[in-house]
Amino acid sequence: MDAFFAAVEQASKPSLRGKPVVVGGLGPRGVVATASYEARVHGVHSAMAMAHARRLCPNAAYLVPRFGIYRQISDIVMALLAEVSPLIEPLSLDEAFVDLEAGDLAGDPRAVAERLRADIRAATGLTASVGLAGSKLLAKIASEQAKPDGLVVVEPGTERALLDPLPVRTLWGVGPATAEHLRRAGILTVAEIAQAGEPELVRLLGKAHGSSLHAMAAGLDNRPVVADRDVKSISVEDTFDTDLTDRARVRFEIDRLADRCAQRLRGAGRSGRTVVVKIRRYDFSTLTRSETLRAPTDDPAVVKETARRLAEAVDTTGGVRLLGVGVSGLADFTQEDLFAQAAQTLRESEAGAEPGQVTPAELPVAPPPEPERANRWLPGQDVEHAEHGAGWVQGSGVGRVTIRFEVPSDSGPGRVRTFAVDDPALSRAEPPALTGHPSPAGG
Repeated sequence: MDAFFAAVEQASKPSLRGKPVVVGGLGPRGVVATASYEARVHGVHSAMAMAHARRLCPNAAYLVPRFGIYRQISDIVMALLAEVSPLIEPLSLDEAFVDLEAGDLAGDPRAVAERLRADIRAATGLTASVGLAGSKLLAKIASEQAKPDGLVVVEPGTERALLDPLPVRTLWGVGPATAEHLRRAGILTVAEIAQAGEPELVRLLGKAHGSSLHAMAAGLDNRPVVADRDVKSISVEDTFDTDLTDRARVRFEIDRLADRCAQRLRGAGRSGRTVVVKIRRYDFSTLTRSETLRAPTDDPAVVKETARRLAEAVDTTGGVRLLGVGVSGLADFTQEDLFAQAAQTLRESEAGAEPGQVTPAELPVAPPPEPERANRWLPGQDVEHAEHGAGWVQGSGVGRVTIRFEVPSDSGPGRVRTFAVDDPALSRAEPPALTGHPSPAGG
């Protein structure tokens, strides 16, 4: 999918079509998740610090992600891929490998790819780009070259012509450190990797990495498309605008993250045995702590209690930039942890409570008061007003929130109104349906 998150926002919000849109974390430490093509011409790209993006493109619309609607659209696209072939390997919400040989194809592969792109656009209003080749490596590279809204076919015998001029970072496994090793050896392009020969690459990078890189530079990639890749863990994390120094606030955020993680577990129909806590401190040092339970669980109380215990064992007095909670060792079933249940009953008995009754010690700990966040409206959020209907947050501050009232089916920008942040007629809402509406300008 082309600039997926940003394209969904443009299709959802008529006033943003054809304009630069950046989706990601909006705080001082936020990172760009996706930038529309209109923003990319200004140098904005994914993984860039949001503060830098704002300097490069100050007139863009900066929005928080709406993963719920992204998943809805992703499900539609993946279902269309399943009509082409049963062998699909999703890489993310907006990208997947499809093995056409496993499908019952009518017509040549190019025609199948074009029909797929047309079906995606008809079903979602969004554009997709396709790379068609004899291997995963070449298909991935071709799909990048096809963007936006295109199709690139790598015919047999033309693989080297595609690969040779590309920079070494194009190949999988070539990160900044490997690229620097190669640069020092005078190797800057894929053609130069192939020309260097396998022995030289093994000398530079080690046997496994050097041999693999030489094969890829020659266009050799025999990895199969693997359907239903097993998810090894489910986790959530948050980066905070200012370092957390209060232990009660850290505990509150751990509890909140544990609840979210358990919800994702249950939503995926999974359970897990190992609870993991991630803590990045003020000095960027990152610590992980884990505990393996006696049996798989998806119980939010068990995940929360374990995560809290792990976090308490870490010194956070200097400040915390990021917190995360995850569960690994996933299974498709749950099994009551009788030991934890017995311990809970014992605690309740010692506190003089009836089994199952919530005691003061079990009540959630409130974070330090943050009055400025009590009615926080974030740009891009969907809202509903009792009088004006559906809209989305354009911005807020100084006790006011500005809403643009429009829905995907509108042919032009909607009207704008400003309200007090605590206006009782204003509430958060579910995203409006996107399918069947025009694709945003620029792909």
